[in-house]
Amino acid sequence: MNHFHHLKVEQREVILYLPPSYEQSDRHYPVAYVQDDGYLFTECLNYLEHLFATGALEELILVGITSPNRNDEYTPWPAEALLKNMNAFGGKGKVYVDEVADVLKPYIDNHYRTHKEAENTAIIGGSFGGLISLFAGYWRPDTFGRIGLLSASFWYEGVMDYIRQNEGMNKDLRMFMSVGLCEGKYKQNAQKQMVPNTKAAASLFIEKGFPEDSLRLVLDPQGTHDGIFMIQRFPEALQWLFNQRPEAKCLVKESTREFSIPGTQVWNVQSNRTGRWYRISIAKPVEPPPEEGYPVLYALDANASFGSLAESIRMQSRRPHGISPALIVGIGYDSDNPIVTNERFYDYTVHADETELPARPDGSPWPKTGGAEEFLTFIEEELKPKVEECFSIDHSRQSLFGHSLGGFLSLYSLFTRCGTFQRYIAASPSVWWKNHVLYQIWNEREENLGQHEQSGELLIFVGSNEKPSMVKDAKELYEVLKASPKGIHPIFQEVEGEGHVSVIPSLISPLLRFITK
Repeated sequence: MNHFHHLKVEQREVILYLPPSYEQSDRHYPVAYVQDDGYLFTECLNYLEHLFATGALEELILVGITSPNRNDEYTPWPAEALLKNMNAFGGKGKVYVDEVADVLKPYIDNHYRTHKEAENTAIIGGSFGGLISLFAGYWRPDTFGRIGLLSASFWYEGVMDYIRQNEGMNKDLRMFMSVGLCEGKYKQNAQKQMVPNTKAAASLFIEKGFPEDSLRLVLDPQGTHDGIFMIQRFPEALQWLFNQRPEAKCLVKESTREFSIPGTQVWNVQSNRTGRWYRISIAKPVEPPPEEGYPVLYALDANASFGSLAESIRMQSRRPHGISPALIVGIGYDSDNPIVTNERFYDYTVHADETELPARPDGSPWPKTGGAEEFLTFIEEELKPKVEECFSIDHSRQSLFGHSLGGFLSLYSLFTRCGTFQRYIAASPSVWWKNHVLYQIWNEREENLGQHEQSGELLIFVGSNEKPSMVKDAKELYEVLKASPKGIHPIFQEVEGEGHVSVIPSLISPLLRFITK
C-alpha cells in the first residue's frame, strides 16, 4: 500500500504519510510537521515502519512541507549572506510558521484523524529547518508542543542573543537537539560556531527554567553537517518526542547539560600572526570591576589548567575575606587533550636544532620549534586588545603564567618584552631548552633593561620531587636574577613533595595571591 499522498494546501505543496494502521482503524494519531519536503522521513521510512511494527515508536502521521525559498522562510529575521554572490537571508520565518500553524495544520486536522493538541503535534527539521522549528517553539507553543532540532543553525546572526535575552522556552514543550561534533570544524565563517552554540543554547534553555527531563541533547562524535547524520537522528528524535511510556525509576538521572564553571566563556580565535586557531577560555568575576579594572592573568596550557584556575579564583575571591577578584584568560587549543604537544612545542619555544637538544626518551624526533616571537606578538597585539575591549582591565596588574615549556616562554617574555606584563609566573621552567639559551638572552638584554628602567616581578615554582636537574636549574636562575640590579624582582618557591605535574595544583593559591596583591 502506498502511504504517501501529495497535497496542495492553498499554494503550499506537502507530502503526507499515513501510518500502516490508518486505513484499517478509526484511531487518531499524533502528527509531526517536517521541513524540507520531509526528506528526514522519506529517506528512512522502512526503519520507521520497523519501529512501528515492534512497538518501539508510536504510529504517527508525517507531513513533509515544501519550501520554494528556505533561506527566506526558514530564517527568523533578515541577515547578510555568508558568501559573496549569494542572496541575503530573507527573514520571513514568522510568516511561514504562522502559515503552518493557521493554514496547513487546520487543513490536516479537518481532513485526517489527528490528535490536535500541542502535546501531540511536533515540528522538526535539520539545519535551517531546525532553526525555524526552534522559533516555532518560541512563537507558537500553543500549536507545536514537540520541537525537533537536528543540527539546527544556531550560528545564525542574532540567534544566541535572542536566546539570552528571551525569558525562555515554554515549559510545557518537549525538545530534542542533536549536533555532530565535526560540524563547522573546517569552516572559516560563522558556521564554525555550530557545536559551541548548540551546547550553549541547551545550557541556556535549562538556566532559564526549561525542565531538564524535557530536553535531550545528543552529540555525534563523528557527525558532520550532512543529511546522512540528520536522517539517522530523526527516528530517535520521534521516539524522544512522542513515546510516553513510563521509564523505570533510577537514582541517577542523565542531564542534558555538560559540566561548566559559572562565569566562564570560550572564544575561538584565529591569529592573523600565527595562522593558528586558539581556544580562549575566560573566567569573569561575579563582582563588577573596581575603578582601576580587574587584575588579569593570561595562562598558557589552558587545556590543562584553566578549570583549576577558574574554580580557585571563584572560591578564593568571595567577599568579605577573599582575595581581589581577577579575570583569568586561558590560552589553549582546539583539543580535548590536556597537553597539546606539537602546538605548544612550536608556540612556546625559540628555534633549536636537534644538536642543541637532548635525545627524547622514546627516540622520536622533536616537534617543530621556534614560534615564540609570533605567539607572543599574537598575545600582545591581537588577544590582549580584544580582552581589553570586552573587559575592564587594570593595566598595572597584568600577569603571564606558564608551566614547563610555558615557564620557558614566561621567562623569555620577561627577558625580551618586559613591560607587556608586570608579573610573571614560571612553574618548573624548561631552563634547559637549547643548551640553557635563556642565560644568553638574559645577558644580551640586561643592559637594555637597565637603560629603560623596566621592571617585572617574577615568581618561580619548582617541585622538590622533580628531576634534580630541573630543581637545580630553577634555583640557579633565581640566584642569577636575584643578584642582578637590573629591575627583576624574583621570588622562589620549592613545593615540597610535588613532581613536575603535581606541582600545578599546589601553586595555584600562592599564584592567585601574587597576581592580585
